[in-house]
Amino acid sequence: MKIKIRKACIGDLDAIVKVEASCFPEAEAATRVSLKDRIKTFTESFFVAEVDEKIIGFVNGCVINGTVIYDKLYEDSTLHIPNGEYQTIFGLDVVSEYRNQGIAAQLMNYMIEVSKVAGRKGVILTCKDRLIHYYSKFGYANMGVSKSVHGGAKWYDMILKIDKY
Repeated sequence: MKIKIRKACIGDLDAIVKVEASCFPEAEAATRVSLKDRIKTFTESFFVAEVDEKIIGFVNGCVINGTVIYDKLYEDSTLHIPNGEYQTIFGLDVVSEYRNQGIAAQLMNYMIEVSKVAGRKGVILTCKDRLIHYYSKFGYANMGVSKSVHGGAKWYDMILKIDKY
């Protein structure tokens, strides 16, 4: 199976909305409006994975100067700082029929590499307890329970520090 990873474009919006709805409960899923704003505002850090020209997953997040994601970031794309220090990851989505095939890992590694090339200090995300182990495989460290109450869930702050060579 050949996976193609590329920048998202506005023409991908319908497919991205479907993927998001299939991966997150409604309370946690990004809205169509929010996803559209993200594609427009931080295209340089919004990537889709395709198989046979069908979008099967994506990774996205704005750039900020802080080391933790706070809830307002999910809704307000204007908080994106193009030359900021830390790449956030708002979502790492893969539709169910393509899970457990390394696609999420390819998307994550792609975002990490783009962040290194851009000179970021690190990549940050929030995740649920059951995913801490998964993200630690990429080098993320658990910084404890997040202040985020997004979607009414309990989240953990994770950080991957990027060493400058």
